[in-house]
Amino acid sequence: MTKYLFEANYVGDGIKGLMREGGTKRRDALVDALKSVGGSLECFYYAFGERDVLGVFEVPAPSDAAALSLLINSSGSVNVRLKPLLTPEDLDEAAKKTPTYRAPGQ
Repeated sequence: MTKYLFEANYVGDGIKGLMREGGTKRRDALVDALKSVGGSLECFYYAFGERDVLGVFEVPAPSDAAALSLLINSSGSVNVRLKPLLTPEDLDEAAKKTPTYRAPGQ
């Protein structure tokens, strides 16, 4: 399972829907969407400022996260951005790898 940080902003009718339904119903809608792909919600917070919603969820595969992102963004009511989260052990594994790369112009 992979964890993702999500950041979201309500837009247009999404703001109206949030005001009508309330915050807990929108969180519940995300929980249901995550369950539909075998995932779960770790935390969910509303915030002031640049982002309206922040949280962390877990899904079995990157394709599940992509499917949710596509579905939610296609609604036109919410703009969501996902960031995969790495554990310290994930970073240890990455540091052991020796990929090759040529920088531009070199």
